[in-house]
Amino acid sequence: MSQEFVIEAFPRDVQGRGASRRLRREERKIPAIVYGGDKGAVSISIWHNELKKALENEAFFSHVLTIELDGKKESVILKDLQRHPYKPLLTHADFLRVDKDHEIHVNVPLHFLNEDTAPAIKLQGGVANHQINEVEVICLPQNLPEFIEVDMATVEMDQVVHLSDLKLPKGVRVAALIQGEDYDLPVVAIHKPRGAKVDDAEEGEEGEDQE
Repeated sequence: MSQEFVIEAFPRDVQGRGASRRLRREERKIPAIVYGGDKGAVSISIWHNELKKALENEAFFSHVLTIELDGKKESVILKDLQRHPYKPLLTHADFLRVDKDHEIHVNVPLHFLNEDTAPAIKLQGGVANHQINEVEVICLPQNLPEFIEVDMATVEMDQVVHLSDLKLPKGVRVAALIQGEDYDLPVVAIHKPRGAKVDDAEEGEEGEDQE
C-alpha cells in the first residue's frame, strides 16, 4: 500500500447532542470514536473538511489509517460513517483499532478491467450486468488490498463471474465463501440486452419458415 492517510485528532471530553452540534458549528469538527483492541474506547474530534476531502479518495475506505492524537499514533480502519440526511455534511465517524497480528474484515471495491474491449461486449453486443461492486475480505492489515481487479477480457456471453472466480492477493480471503458454496454470489455477467434476445429469436423463426 503506497498511500498513507494520517488524521489529526483532538480529545473530546464533553459529549452529548448539544456538544456535538457546537463542535460541528463552531469548530468545524465532527465527533468520532476510536475503539477495539485491548484498549478502551476514546472519544475524539476531527476536522470535518479534512475527513471529507480524504473520503474523495476511494482508497481511504479500504486502507489502514493513522490516527494521531496528543502526539501518539494508532493504526485504525474506518468502520462506520454517518452523514447528514440532506446536507453535504459528515456527522460522526467510528474507527476500529487494528494490529499486525490480528485479521480484519474490510469491504474492498472491485475494479472491472477491459470491460469496453471484451469481445462479448465490443463484438457481440453484450452488456455487463454488475451484481456487486465491493466485497468483504478477511486478511491481516499489512495484506489489505486497496481494490480487487476483475478482468473482463475473457468473460464470454452469458458467463457469470462468481466470488470464487476472483483472483485474490496472497493472504486475502472472501468472507462470504467461508460460509459455504451457497454464498458464492454472482459478481458480474455479460448478457445481450433483452430486446436483442427477442430479435435473435424472431430471426431464427423466420429462417425456419423459409426452409
